[in-house]
Amino acid sequence: MRRLALALTGTLLAAITPQLHAQGYPARSIRMVVPVPPGGIIDVVGRLLGQKMTEQTGQTVIIDNRTGGLTSVGSEMVARSPGDGYTLLLQSLPMVINPSMLGKMSYDYEKDLAPVSLVVTSPYLLVVHPSVPAKSIRELIAVAKAQPGKITYSSSGNASNLHVAVELFTGIAGVKMLHIPYKGGGPALTAVLGGEADLSALAVSAVMPHVNAGRMRALAITSPKRLPALPQIPAAAEAVPGYDFASWVGVMAPASTPAALISAINGIVVKAARAPDLLERFTKDATDVVANSPAEFRTFIQSEAKRWAKVVKDSGMRAD
Repeated sequence: MRRLALALTGTLLAAITPQLHAQGYPARSIRMVVPVPPGGIIDVVGRLLGQKMTEQTGQTVIIDNRTGGLTSVGSEMVARSPGDGYTLLLQSLPMVINPSMLGKMSYDYEKDLAPVSLVVTSPYLLVVHPSVPAKSIRELIAVAKAQPGKITYSSSGNASNLHVAVELFTGIAGVKMLHIPYKGGGPALTAVLGGEADLSALAVSAVMPHVNAGRMRALAITSPKRLPALPQIPAAAEAVPGYDFASWVGVMAPASTPAALISAINGIVVKAARAPDLLERFTKDATDVVANSPAEFRTFIQSEAKRWAKVVKDSGMRAD
């Protein structure tokens, strides 16, 4: 009877311990790993979200940029971390594209990471240097078809959101452009500003000041329809039917994190993302706040993985 009582006690403690940890969470600072250099959408969302989480919980959220391996360095670090809620990951499209581009991975995001919440989605602007002889998407396509491979485009690296956005466009439009990968969104933007690259797909908030100043020309938004905030800029789909690209940023945790703790983290992330001042900032930047459940985010990830595996295969994108 004593052994039975001890066994039952152990089982009960194992069942309630995660709930107790979740109730007291967070009790110390949280590290939010961003697997890309500063300046891109993942980093920007991470810093805004982390600041709001800090304000709401009273515990500091530390942004830790761990770059390399097409975001796999930072992602693997989180995957191997304890599932205690104090090491989280901000990820985006590269997470689901990497297996198709790299083949064998040092970690498996489906097995080693747990979805917490899809925080935001956001379209990009297709922009060109003023010297490019195209003032519309149709004119750009005509130039690209007349001189295949002459038009260059910058990205924040292989398998990055910027890379995929343009590759999807060129695939549907039936044109060829030369990809020039840079180490981060900032250098990719600078490349177009300086004329080192002709074109790029970049965040609305990053490029509109340059567009308004005449240093860049905005050809189209990558969303299916025009944005209410920028009605003068056409959707690329108006000239290239079927084209639709949106970057996204979501929070992940180590797969060993208990479900009760995942739920607690989700509640904090959702509350922070939906804070009125943050909603206003995201709306201004043409970014939609999603802030959904772990189950909804998992379904979204599975859908994205299926969609982009085909794009990678059809486009021939490589990781070199």
